[in-house]
Amino acid sequence: MWLLHHRPFRDSSRILDILSRDHGRVALVARGVRSAKSRLRGILMPFNPLQLSWVIRSDLGTMTGAEMNGRSLVLTGDALLSGYYLNELLLNLLHRHDPQPGIFSIYSETLARLSTGQAVAASLRYFELELLRMLGYAPNLDHDTVSGKALRADGMYQYRIEEGPVPVSDPHGPMVFTGAELIAIGARAFDRPEVVHNAGSLLRDIIRFHLGGKELKSRKVMMQLRQLDKRRQ
Repeated sequence: MWLLHHRPFRDSSRILDILSRDHGRVALVARGVRSAKSRLRGILMPFNPLQLSWVIRSDLGTMTGAEMNGRSLVLTGDALLSGYYLNELLLNLLHRHDPQPGIFSIYSETLARLSTGQAVAASLRYFELELLRMLGYAPNLDHDTVSGKALRADGMYQYRIEEGPVPVSDPHGPMVFTGAELIAIGARAFDRPEVVHNAGSLLRDIIRFHLGGKELKSRKVMMQLRQLDKRRQ
C-alpha cells in the first residue's frame, strides 16, 4: 500500500488517503500519529511501502495498525516533484473503494523508476498513458476520426479531445501533430526526446480535460521551478 496524501485531523491525528491493490483508494483516520511519542510518525509518509490494517463502517475508516512493507523509496529533485504529481493525479481521478490492481502496479513500477532518477519525463508520460487507458480514457493514436483510416505518417492532424485526430492543412493550430508524432506516442517510443516532448503537450490538455480544468498544484510548482531555472541560465 502507498500513502498518497495526509492532512491533520483534530489534536494529534491525521486523515490518510491510501492506495491499496485490493481496496483501491481508501481514506483512514490515523489516531494519535502526530504525537511526539508516536512510533508511526516516520512510517506514514509518501513513497514508503506500507502494510496497513483498518476497520471501516462508512466512507472514512479507522487505521488499526501500520508497518513498513519493504524499503523506503528515495526520490529527490524532479523525481520527488513527479512523485507528488502522480499522487495528486490519482487523488483526483480515482474514486474511493474502487479496486484498480493494474493502476496500483503501474504506480508502484513508476515510483521504482523515479527512485533511480533517470528518464523522469519518459516515466511520467508512460504512466499518464497507462492511467488514461485503464480508466477508459485512452487517447486515439492510430486512426483519424473523419475517415476512420489509419493515420498517415506525413499527414497533419488536430487532436480534439472529445473526437480524436482530425485531418487539417494548417500546421500551426493548437494541438496539431503529424501522424508520425501521434503514432510514436502511441508506440511509447519514449527513448526519443522529441516523442516525450510531444506526448507531454498532448497529454497535458487531455488530462486537464478529464480533471474538469482543475490545475494540479504539483504541476504548477514544476512549471515555476523550470521557468526559474531558465532565467538563471
